[in-house]
Amino acid sequence: MRRMRSEVITVRTGSRPTVLDITAEAERFVSGQGDGLLHVFVPHATAGLAVIETGAGSDDDLLRAIDDLLPTDDRWRHRHGSPGHGRDHVLPAFVPPYATLPVLGGRLQLGTWQSVCLVDPNGDNPSRQVRFSFLPG
Repeated sequence: MRRMRSEVITVRTGSRPTVLDITAEAERFVSGQGDGLLHVFVPHATAGLAVIETGAGSDDDLLRAIDDLLPTDDRWRHRHGSPGHGRDHVLPAFVPPYATLPVLGGRLQLGTWQSVCLVDPNGDNPSRQVRFSFLPG
């Protein structure tokens, strides 16, 4: 019986909001694993995962949409950290901290322009952990 395989990586997100493409790391993790599912999870209260196009402006558009939907002002009851940090704690309700992706023949089955991205609006934490878990089919 094949068991689930899991690994945690640490990525640097910096001191400003970012959309960080982690597709290459995900592909390395599933390489040679056969068929199954890759579950990606960020164990943080202020970050999420998105499967989107990057490099053509969509990553900046996503950050702008988050700012429009969840402004960094004083409306938030959760007030520790940087001004407006409370909105970062609401983010995972809109950009979930997980994604599950199909893997066939040890390769992620993403669309042509899709990338797996860590969405981190919280500049107070410059590095994040990402857990990859592969469940064989």
